[in-house]
Amino acid sequence: MDNLCHTLVGAALAQSGLKRRTRLGTATLLIGANLPDLDMLSILSGNALAFRRGWTHGVLALLVLPMLLTGLMVGWDRWHARGRSDLAPLLPRQLLWLATIAVVSHPFLDWLNVYGVRLLMPFSNRWFYGDAVFIVDPWLWLVLGAGAAWSAVLARRGAARAAVPATVGLALAALYIAGMFGLTQVGRMVVARGLELENMASKGTVQVAPVFLNPIQRHVVLAAGDRYWFGTIRWRPAPKLEMPGDYLDRHLDDPRAQALRGNPRARQLLAWARFPYYVVEMQPGTTARLLRLDDARYSTGRRSWAAVVTEIE
Repeated sequence: MDNLCHTLVGAALAQSGLKRRTRLGTATLLIGANLPDLDMLSILSGNALAFRRGWTHGVLALLVLPMLLTGLMVGWDRWHARGRSDLAPLLPRQLLWLATIAVVSHPFLDWLNVYGVRLLMPFSNRWFYGDAVFIVDPWLWLVLGAGAAWSAVLARRGAARAAVPATVGLALAALYIAGMFGLTQVGRMVVARGLELENMASKGTVQVAPVFLNPIQRHVVLAAGDRYWFGTIRWRPAPKLEMPGDYLDRHLDDPRAQALRGNPRARQLLAWARFPYYVVEMQPGTTARLLRLDDARYSTGRRSWAAVVTEIE
């Protein structure tokens, strides 16, 4: 998920009452909810696709990062609060508990979308995909943000049940995620039935993915032979797979595509891509031809943000 969503999860957890467990509880939850994304620094080295959602999102990081964050918070407190006796106590065990909750929430949320996460790193490079929630989901922003903000206002007023709105926000977010995951699972059954009717049941792998802003709609990508086919699921009057005939040729065996595999950026993309394909296109305003490597998760033909492009003769 995007970092605003991760931050709102940390804020809602804090306002639900967890911040009262120890001093620096809110800061620990906010930082921990975003901490696995420290791998974004790999963008500076040009190795983002190879490193993102791997080491800092895997099982080993889930053990190391909470302890690291706890140590940093204790160290900060000893330096910043030195000599002060008017502060609430700092409880390292509670800090570790809060750091663990926050850090674990991050890869779980990242697993929900089509980008995926390598949960078993560094022991396995396998990607896991929930295909349940779009990577930027305003509905999660709404319920988490409203709950956290409402609780913060009530807490400032000294209300006895200030934690209730944030708790409700977290519960609504959990129900929403469960419903989205359920829709994706039902969608997969609809696709399987539709492909069986089209005699395509055993010809490839399928992605049934959410789309931006519309929680009901699902976008379908089917890998069949040397093509990717695209469709949608229509829920009314009865659930049905609709495939209008849109497709992309993969060209994975094209000699020019094989040559591009020697490109370091192309190798990174291929290690990350779920539905890779190659396409030859013209460079705008010139007669030069370009070879583009892309991922059909994010492109039904047009160049996506992840594309690797090189000029060919």
